[in-house]
Amino acid sequence: MIPETALVGAEVILSALATLPTSSGVYRMLDVNGNALYVGKARSLKKRVVAYTQPARLPERLRRMVAETASLEVVTTHTEAEALLLEANLIKRLKPRFNILLRDDKSYPWLMITEDGPFPLLTKHRGAQTRKGSYWGPFASAWSVNQTIQALQRVFLLRTCADTVFANRLRPCLLHQIKRCSAPCVGRISSEDYAALVNQARAFLSGRAGTVQRDLAGEMEAAAAALEFERAAAIRDRIRGLTHIQGSDVINPESIGDADVIAIYQAAGQSCIQVFFIRGGRNNGNRSFFPAQARGEAAGDVLGAFIAQFYDDKTPPPLVLISKIVPEVVLLAEALGLKAGRKVEIAVPQRGEKHDVVRHAETNAREAMERKLAESAGQEKLLAATATLFDLDQVPARIEVYDNSHIMGTSAYGVMIVAGPDGLMKSAYRKFAIKGAITPGDDFAMMREVLTRRFSRAIAENPDRTEGTWPDLVLIDGGAGQLSAAQGVFDDLGIGDLALVAIAKGPDRDAGREWFYLKGRSAFQLPPRDPVLYFLQRLRDEAHRFAITTHRASRSRKITSSELDDIDGVGTARKRALLNHFGSARSVKQAGLRDLEAVSGINRAMARLIYAHFNPGAQFD
Repeated sequence: MIPETALVGAEVILSALATLPTSSGVYRMLDVNGNALYVGKARSLKKRVVAYTQPARLPERLRRMVAETASLEVVTTHTEAEALLLEANLIKRLKPRFNILLRDDKSYPWLMITEDGPFPLLTKHRGAQTRKGSYWGPFASAWSVNQTIQALQRVFLLRTCADTVFANRLRPCLLHQIKRCSAPCVGRISSEDYAALVNQARAFLSGRAGTVQRDLAGEMEAAAAALEFERAAAIRDRIRGLTHIQGSDVINPESIGDADVIAIYQAAGQSCIQVFFIRGGRNNGNRSFFPAQARGEAAGDVLGAFIAQFYDDKTPPPLVLISKIVPEVVLLAEALGLKAGRKVEIAVPQRGEKHDVVRHAETNAREAMERKLAESAGQEKLLAATATLFDLDQVPARIEVYDNSHIMGTSAYGVMIVAGPDGLMKSAYRKFAIKGAITPGDDFAMMREVLTRRFSRAIAENPDRTEGTWPDLVLIDGGAGQLSAAQGVFDDLGIGDLALVAIAKGPDRDAGREWFYLKGRSAFQLPPRDPVLYFLQRLRDEAHRFAITTHRASRSRKITSSELDDIDGVGTARKRALLNHFGSARSVKQAGLRDLEAVSGINRAMARLIYAHFNPGAQFD
């Protein structure tokens, strides 16, 4: 028996068929509120969408989707490959409930060697690649790129200090003493010799490690022949470091070159996808992903959807090795080729080193899945016990924890952290810069502002609480006073059914002796070794950590900022020139017009602009 709602949704789709083109493109199923339920691509939109007009032939998941469909939107494309790219982009942006979703909010780090100075910098880089330089990556994590930088320091002796530190060094730093830097800051190496080190590093990172090793061996022999034994020993140490990081095995497969290795493992209705980044025959690290999916999705379908979304905002390498055959693999490779601007091969290796690497990634996916299932089981027990402790109607799927941080009211921030069945949900964390006129030290007023902003917006955006962004439990750091302040906000907003708990340390502030405050109940404590107590402590401590780091970051920005930042036309370079010339922003403020004109990079017009900023009403001839 097909539900009547499914038939109504099918009629909506059927009525839209009359105007659908037969060309390729992307279609979106929308609910009554205009939210995307499903995004799909098609070679022929009309032929593909007509399948949804027959709910009896659809699986239960898609039948429910059709039942909720109130309208249909389409976008045509020139080719099916373009449609696939657009589909992946829309899925990541709109997060439709009935699609397989990649949860990836991470910005991947890269390795960079700058090219805008005589002594290039070796450093980690995130974000837009706007600075002139050579980039290698991506790396799976900051840890993996930091490990690579440390290894390269031992072999190529490149500087890793910031430009400002480099420009003001008077003597070599510790890195030079432990033979990890050639100390170009104080002239211990010429620009020509340093350039040779940079070229060797670039060659190594580009996969020409053998050439670099042969060149170093030749230099060592030449130094020994010239009786320069100390120099020969230094080169020998570099060769040893190079040999160490060149080790070739299943972790660093030298025959692969540049590739991503993507493997999937499924268990308990979930999928874990492991991605290894191989560049120049070296492993740049790996990451685990757990896509949101319906139970019963085939491994190939999940893997194909993952790959399309994963490369939506990053350039694919020439080779993508996968553990399972995916649908429409030729089309997917064509779409990735359009993204990369060159040919991209997707392969399921059957033998040899490539096969071994894929199997290794698959093993890592299985182990990550087993860890997650074990952790989830423990987390579910803790959430159930929390529901019992606080008399909740159901096991909480979303717990929000709030805390504040400030110093005498300055750089005041409130923060929200979120936890659920899968642990901490860091992509849902939020910061609230305190905007109201707060009396220094008034934590109650800060909490009222944070909760008012958070839940006023929640009411405006999702009053029916249908999108899963409303908490089942709110924890605040504090005692009875904070509970009263928070409850007052909920009363003012008309929120009467949201569980609210305050957690406070005892008079001696010893962890393990926390008091819990709830409306309508006397304050109570838990036994010192209670697992639920440990769980709630971890949540409170995570909120405290996030509040402290947010506050410190704000304070650091204020310390490093100056009045020069408020002058139009004074960017980083001019600010640095002014500070280097005068020593401080205060001296710039007191400088005369001719003194300003004497600064390198400050012309007469800019000098007048700076002078007028500090001396309003100044007249110029």
